[in-house]
Amino acid sequence: MSSAPHIDSVSRAAETPDERQPYAELGMKTDEYVRVKHILGRRPTSCELAIYSVMWSEHCSYKSSKVHLRQFGTKAPESDALLVGMGENAGVVDVGDGWAVTFKIESHNHPSYVEPYQGAATGVGGIVRDIMSMGARPVAVMDSLRFGPADAPDTRRVLPGVVAGIGGYGNSLGLPNIGGEVVFDESYLGNPLVNALCLGVLRKDQIKLATAPGPGNKVVLFGNRTGPDGIGGASVLASATFDEESQAKRPSVQVGDPFTEKVLIECCLELFAADVVVGIQDLGAAGVSCATTELAAKGTGGMDVRLDLVPLRDETLRPEEILMSESQERMMAVVTPEDVDRFMEICAKWDMPATVIGEVTDTGRLRMTWHGELIVDIPPGTAADEGPVYDRPYSRPLDQDELQRRDPAGLPRPDDLRAELLRLLGSPNLASKEWVTAQYDRYVRGNTVLATPADAGLLRIDEVMPGAEPSTRGVAISTDGNGRYTRLDPYAGAQLALAEAYRNVAAVGARPLAVTNCLNFGSPEDPEVMWQFAEAVRGLADACQTLGVPVTGGNVSFYNQTGSTAILPTPVVGVLGVIDDVTNRVRPGFTEEGATVLLLGETREEFGGSEWAHVAHGHLGGLPPAVDLAAERRLAELMAAAAAEGLLLASHDLSDGGLAIALAESCLTGRYGCRVTLPADPFVTLFSESTARMLVAVKPGAESRFAELAAGIAVTELGRTGGDALVIEDLFEISITELRETHTSTLPAIFD
Repeated sequence: MSSAPHIDSVSRAAETPDERQPYAELGMKTDEYVRVKHILGRRPTSCELAIYSVMWSEHCSYKSSKVHLRQFGTKAPESDALLVGMGENAGVVDVGDGWAVTFKIESHNHPSYVEPYQGAATGVGGIVRDIMSMGARPVAVMDSLRFGPADAPDTRRVLPGVVAGIGGYGNSLGLPNIGGEVVFDESYLGNPLVNALCLGVLRKDQIKLATAPGPGNKVVLFGNRTGPDGIGGASVLASATFDEESQAKRPSVQVGDPFTEKVLIECCLELFAADVVVGIQDLGAAGVSCATTELAAKGTGGMDVRLDLVPLRDETLRPEEILMSESQERMMAVVTPEDVDRFMEICAKWDMPATVIGEVTDTGRLRMTWHGELIVDIPPGTAADEGPVYDRPYSRPLDQDELQRRDPAGLPRPDDLRAELLRLLGSPNLASKEWVTAQYDRYVRGNTVLATPADAGLLRIDEVMPGAEPSTRGVAISTDGNGRYTRLDPYAGAQLALAEAYRNVAAVGARPLAVTNCLNFGSPEDPEVMWQFAEAVRGLADACQTLGVPVTGGNVSFYNQTGSTAILPTPVVGVLGVIDDVTNRVRPGFTEEGATVLLLGETREEFGGSEWAHVAHGHLGGLPPAVDLAAERRLAELMAAAAAEGLLLASHDLSDGGLAIALAESCLTGRYGCRVTLPADPFVTLFSESTARMLVAVKPGAESRFAELAAGIAVTELGRTGGDALVIEDLFEISITELRETHTSTLPAIFD
């Protein structure tokens, strides 16, 4: 076929060096465009410009965060468990008995504001494909969600769609949703956070990587056909300030098809079992552009692609649009010539379209043709790995000192502690999230041991692969973050997010092993936002080093702001742990009478950023609770040992709302009350949010052994489980019925 006039070929680009190109409209800076021309020795073709614009976007290249994220590598603790770290689609951790677990969290914030259902649904689909691309079977999902005030009209528009999208996609895939967060705050109005996590399981000798080795190997695109949905979607939406002007130019949000993805999962697993895949990459942000450049860059350095062979749902798509499309449920594999027929047979069995679109080379060039015309000829590493790196200026916010001086210690304390507990228990952030989680299937597949409202989700992993030896081994995972803490002190706030997730995993009896994170911030071009980011990364890297849990990967989401108003800086941290025997897991509630209720850890007067200050006074100021990583580590070791010996009836970490909320939730979850006596100042004891604390119920007869294990940790005996009310001696009592009515009525009253 002869060259059509509208095809911008490599030869035409060389002949028309001064032709104006819409690089700015694609999000490129002038100096970045000049650099592309220098790399190529000519102006880029329109297809090359499409590749560089999406690959050098903030979302894909991490150009404003790389200089800080390197700390996760330079400060990484020694870990015998880490099999695959940062740089791949997801990290992989050895959990014993020949098993490995891969997990990762990513954001889909702006797409979920534009189109809540599809934005959230495709966020789940994308993170699931990241897990598939490591050679694993996805086995569970979680989500960390943040919205504006619960009763705001826009929250009522966005939240139901986001929840329906997550539930609709995850439920259709048959993946249990085992935990997460739902948080409300004014700063997220107009810019919700939708962070999705997926967990996968595989044998440790079956890991797949995103690489294209071996000249002559074939490049196969399989899964859904490519359409116009999501052209430049996540890569553009996540790389620009989200204001009215940018909304007017926003690209279409991706459209998901979970039933196709379910088949794609099974197809991939059979391909892996048949050992016909040399390398594999999912098609997410930047689509074909990303998959081809990253595979080529990590392989033998070259790839030839016939772009006109890409199967299309819309035959009018131009080559540039095909490259930028973020149509869902697509994968790209590298296959040896002798395995192509078998690969195609397996895809045909699953009715999964598959097309050979190219071949691996050793030329060091990514070359693409369109009906015989050369339209791309670039060194792939320059797009995938050698994008711009910005060490952006940062400065401490002008109001930071004043904010920290606004200590909540001077706020009026309540006269009625009973009423205050109920007020917090029914507030949107602390109220039951059952209205949300009831829309998710938590127990599909039959391997869920613990799920919401437990502190961490817990799964058995023995029934995942056919022929596997029976095992009681399990993995636990939790995600946590606190934007108010991070606003008050970004360094400590990131550490507190890690500490809470670490503590939640320990609460169920698991040993924390590894970390993933999703770092949600405003514009990196704002020096004050960049200071928050730099401090948060530094704090998280230092804390991971101290706790001995390496960062395996994650995501940075910038430009989370509406106009010039940024969200609260919100690092969300996921911690993965392992438990040798899931029958030793510790439940979150009081399920029997007569157990001894203990408070582990030290309580101090710490209310900066607390739920009490927020709910009772709308106050944000002071310093967040002090971080004590050594105490967190001792507490986690105690919990693992006590769980292994079967000493505990229940446990619940103390975090938002302090001991008051932990006691109420333990009564509600287990359906038995308790009778306790508070030491010292009842108000501080009930509502302080001091860290490294746990509420536990020790089984009758196990008190002495638990005391031996807890040597060196502050232990306060509070009382006993039993009855049908939460009784605080000499202060008040609240029936479980009243606790439940208060706790469960808030969200249905708003969203039903």
